[in-house]
Amino acid sequence: MDVFETIERRRSVRAFRDGRVKDEDLTKMLTAAILAPSAGNIQPWEFIVTRDADVRRDLARAALRQTWMEEAPVIITVCTRGEASASRYGDRGRRLYCIQDTAAAVENILLASTALGYGSCWVGAFDEGEVRRVLKIPKGIRPVAMIPMGVPGERPEARSRRDLKRVVHSEVYGEQRF
Repeated sequence: MDVFETIERRRSVRAFRDGRVKDEDLTKMLTAAILAPSAGNIQPWEFIVTRDADVRRDLARAALRQTWMEEAPVIITVCTRGEASASRYGDRGRRLYCIQDTAAAVENILLASTALGYGSCWVGAFDEGEVRRVLKIPKGIRPVAMIPMGVPGERPEARSRRDLKRVVHSEVYGEQRF
């Protein structure tokens, strides 16, 4: 499947069937993640791959009790090292660039999982302190997203999107002549 088909097929999957995520596929997804663009090529990301059922349960609880996450055979927690970005870009690196970098890595994981036939979901709603505790994340590393993934147990319909004419501006904001 080409990149445009992959983008069109990607959905937030919240139900999974029995089946594991193959190690070689997980490696492909994580490789896609580290190929994401990064401000100053700092690459502030860190990835925690969780397969243990008890830890996945604790992560689902930390994610505001999103118990569907427990069904996923794998949860990847994407973290950032904000101070790495701050070392070059100051506060803007700490507050923005490191988040943008990890967001690009997350999207690459989501697209790679779709291309490989898995379902996944970007989870940003969680108690950061609790995720830190569950995963023993050290000071200086910040969890920013979790991605439960596995063999999809559902095929969600495409959700509506805003029309390009309403969101694309020509030259300056307010000129909508796309």
